[in-house]
Amino acid sequence: MSDLTQQVQLPPDNLLHEPLHEAMRAACQRFAPSWPLDRSIAVNPWWEMRQEKFADVAAKLSTLGGIDCLMPGTYYRQLWGDTIRCEHLTLACRDLNVDASEVQLLAALESAAEPTRWLNIVDYADAMIGQHNRMTWQMEVQHQISQFCGAYFQYPERMQSAGSAEQGLFDAWREVMSYDRGIGILMSSRQINRQVRCLPISVAGTFQAFAEEVLTADIGHAACADYATALLLDVNGWTSWMAYQVWQDQLAGRQNNLIEQFLAIRLAWELLLWRHLQAQGAVDCDRLRQRFLAQFAGMPASYQQTRRHQALLWVWQRALEYSYQLDLTGKLLSAVPAPVPSPTLQAVFCIDVRSEPMRRALEAQDPGIQTLGFAGFFGLPIEYRSAFYRAGRPQLPGLLSPAYSVSRQTVTPAEYRSNRRLQRQVANQDAGYVAPASFGLVEAGGLFKAFDLLRNSFLGTRPANAGLAANDSGRWVLHKQDAPVSLDEQAQLLASILSALGLTTNFANLVLLAGHGSQSANNPHAAGLDCGACGGQSGEVNVRVLAQMLNDTELRQMIARTGIEIPETTRFVPALHNTSTDEISLFDTQKNVTLDIWLKDAQRLAQKKRAPELAIDNANVTRMAKQFLARTKDWAQLRPEWGLANNASFIVAPRALTRRLDLAGRSFLHDYSWQEDPSFSVLEQIITAPMIVTNWINLQYYASVVDPVKYGSGNKMLHNVVGRNIGVFEGNGGDLRIGLPIQSLHDGKAWRHQPLRLSVYIVAPQTAIADIVERHAAVSELVNNDWLYLFAWDAQSKTIARYYQGRWVPING
Repeated sequence: MSDLTQQVQLPPDNLLHEPLHEAMRAACQRFAPSWPLDRSIAVNPWWEMRQEKFADVAAKLSTLGGIDCLMPGTYYRQLWGDTIRCEHLTLACRDLNVDASEVQLLAALESAAEPTRWLNIVDYADAMIGQHNRMTWQMEVQHQISQFCGAYFQYPERMQSAGSAEQGLFDAWREVMSYDRGIGILMSSRQINRQVRCLPISVAGTFQAFAEEVLTADIGHAACADYATALLLDVNGWTSWMAYQVWQDQLAGRQNNLIEQFLAIRLAWELLLWRHLQAQGAVDCDRLRQRFLAQFAGMPASYQQTRRHQALLWVWQRALEYSYQLDLTGKLLSAVPAPVPSPTLQAVFCIDVRSEPMRRALEAQDPGIQTLGFAGFFGLPIEYRSAFYRAGRPQLPGLLSPAYSVSRQTVTPAEYRSNRRLQRQVANQDAGYVAPASFGLVEAGGLFKAFDLLRNSFLGTRPANAGLAANDSGRWVLHKQDAPVSLDEQAQLLASILSALGLTTNFANLVLLAGHGSQSANNPHAAGLDCGACGGQSGEVNVRVLAQMLNDTELRQMIARTGIEIPETTRFVPALHNTSTDEISLFDTQKNVTLDIWLKDAQRLAQKKRAPELAIDNANVTRMAKQFLARTKDWAQLRPEWGLANNASFIVAPRALTRRLDLAGRSFLHDYSWQEDPSFSVLEQIITAPMIVTNWINLQYYASVVDPVKYGSGNKMLHNVVGRNIGVFEGNGGDLRIGLPIQSLHDGKAWRHQPLRLSVYIVAPQTAIADIVERHAAVSELVNNDWLYLFAWDAQSKTIARYYQGRWVPING
């Protein structure tokens, strides 16, 4: 997003210390956004740092914020000899140009030495003043900022009315601080309240004062930017929330300087504690300044020290990735393409890894069943506008902004009644998200409310989804800038979607468009189990709209002009794959006994395969199905499903090449035939959109495992929702938690997600792949800076090669 970020208009350079001024901008562009709970999408938390090598970023983050980008040595040690073998280590050493023996590599796993950590002024305050209370200054600073931000964004009408447009967040924080007497009491430092009132009154003034009072020497741009990064890492969760606000405004063409204001707040605390240390009189502040400033000069050496410390661990990480890649490469190279008969049924699924086992289960019902993988928003860049809500709801990846809006043409009285019931259910669910709230509800609602909570706890109810009213019916209407979209534009859009899908000929009589959604109760992170890319929404709206358009006779006639002729006998049916229960529901009233049997038998087969992962007995099919459903209704269930855990690869190829392979639900599958894409425009779309989305999903899971404190959202049992949808606190304080809950990654005994960088396999000419990579900076950075692995799979010659640093290197299975 760096290239999208607007430059904030600041006072002239002579009013600011120049390195700090520029560092503010640079540091604020290093943080990826975190979407709200109800629109949750998976995000690569290092997206804005992709211009650097992953190993260099890891060393920098470890030094500045104590962040882990690698697993502890004990993790790799447990895998040694089984998952990780000698040949994997040999290949990893070759790749990373490391000369180390097996003995040295094993010894590195036992090393307890820690690299030098950067210390902020708040850390010096804790070391020099001492901890006389239950909280350190570092904890108090984080807590105060976090609680303020929670109130500021939860109650905008109260908190955001005061202050200037350029620094409303900063103004509100300073006002709150000026009235807060609790900090001085809690920290046994009552005199600090007088110092609060002397803080600068502006963002620019804060940077100026800090530069003059603390940074008495020119410390350089790079070191200053890294210091600012260290400050923001202290409150990484809220920084990521600010980045989301900036991201959304940039998509809409608006300016937003929230992160700069937020950095000024964190820097104001540094200034406040510096002045507090001076006022204490017991600290030699001149010596302290020398020690603090010496860190800036020593930054390059600190990074190198950390890099050396991590070097052998990177060998183990690369060896772990080799263990997966070589196994998958062997499968792909030995795969026998399945015959492609005339299809009796075609079913289009999202590329989500949970679709891969479901597709295998459905295909097992009949040789003529053909499944296809496509991006979960089905190529429709839309937002859904409900009659019951003012704001539109995006139904597409967060990388994109909607081009169209869709709504129902009419809403019936029954739908209004149904929506009111849904709203009451949602209100009760929201209240239930906050642990203490349930007791207040009982007090306010009496025995009736108590009975309602007990009923939900023991009997379970189907979770409400206020996005669509039940019984939602009638035609969908497509708008662009509040005007109806012409049939000609709709036809062009449909032709583009069908071409990207590779479905331009040989249509079956029945084509399922299967979106996907999850089902769970009492789960603030429920949207994250829906589509991992599409704004935390299921694909229901998208498939319903697309099916309506593709079934329209007039639109079909217009599509035919592009060379795509859809037979009159072909009917597109919208469907939804429930990833919690493996049920496929049809939004079509026409009865088809054969299809119903196929779908039910596929559900049983998929459930039988998944049951052991959820500790469900699969011996009795009826009992097994009931247990799957019960998990979705259980308010106390911490693991309704495993989501996209253990994702590891993205395969772009004709389904015939992988149909006979069991990919263990670890692969995103996107159908593609390069022979039908002479200009490689479809391939370019896949590499620059779905591949980046899968990278975001993959590295969110990776980050949540390697550092569950900084990049994970903690324990579900302790979650309290902030502002209904902003995010969660773990308990009642600390930073805003982002990423995945521990229960989505760990089963209580072992990790269920193996942290591997994504391996991308594409069946297409090497020259075409390389050309696309080199023409797109973001893609080139991901490939060449070790954020993912890119392979070309030649199914005819049965070879696979990796593209890296402008060269193709053959890989043997």
